[in-house]
Amino acid sequence: MPDQREIVMYWQPFCVYCIDLRWRMRRAKLPYTRIDIKKDREAAAFVRTVADGNEVTPTVTVGGHAMVNPSIRQVLAAVEEHAPHLLAP
Repeated sequence: MPDQREIVMYWQPFCVYCIDLRWRMRRAKLPYTRIDIKKDREAAAFVRTVADGNEVTPTVTVGGHAMVNPSIRQVLAAVEEHAPHLLAP
């Protein structure tokens, strides 16, 4: 599993919400790792554990804190709280 101190986006191809959030995260200069849940069964299983049994994407973890289909504001707030070292200076 990814490092608990980083931002991880669980995504799947053709997910417009994933595309939008990826663009917003890049614009905010947030470093993150992407994991395609269609190619990674463990990642898909993890997403189901935090999304009421569904494979909802994007699901994002920040410092181990999981969020299902978060807004960029929610991601930034989570970074401030759980992983402030990842914020751009």
